Amino acid sequence: MNFMVPIKGKVQFAITLDPTVWIFDDRRIDLEQFFHTTYEEVDEDTKYLQGMGKHWSREIMEGSTAPPTLKAEETFSLKKELKDTLGIHFKHFLKNAEPHEDATTIVFEQTTGEEVAIPYDRLNDVILQYSLRGKPLREDGPVYVLFADGSNVKDPIRHVQAIRIE
Repeated sequence: MNFMVPIKGKVQFAITLDPTVWIFDDRRIDLEQFFHTTYEEVDEDTKYLQGMGKHWSREIMEGSTAPPTLKAEETFSLKKELKDTLGIHFKHFLKNAEPHEDATTIVFEQTTGEEVAIPYDRLNDVILQYSLRGKPLREDGPVYVLFADGSNVKDPIRHVQAIRIE
């Protein structure tokens, strides 16, 4: 199975997505949390400032030496993420491809030969799921297409091999 997903069509830059490395992307979403609780996307600058504030407070309280618990905390966090069902909003990637202003449709080409088309104005609703309980989507992936309203959580668009902007 090819794990690369090209974005092509009415874009300034045709790019290729590699879902196998998204586990390291800070924009990832825990989909269990997203669809079952209240979820807010955090601005990267705000997240950075909050992280620096926590780090500063910790240094004030514990001193600047790295306590032995830091590695354990990082390991726990990574182990948790390796068991999660994760995705990323598609808009982050499409922004880099720079779609043409006259784009009207997003088409998901499937390995089955079928295509699923949605209006371009639903871009903010599209989430690309890339793992299920910590495992890559090998059989019917490499990504599933979900809608943020949860309307297709039980039956996502599978077997996506390319994304075409029309």
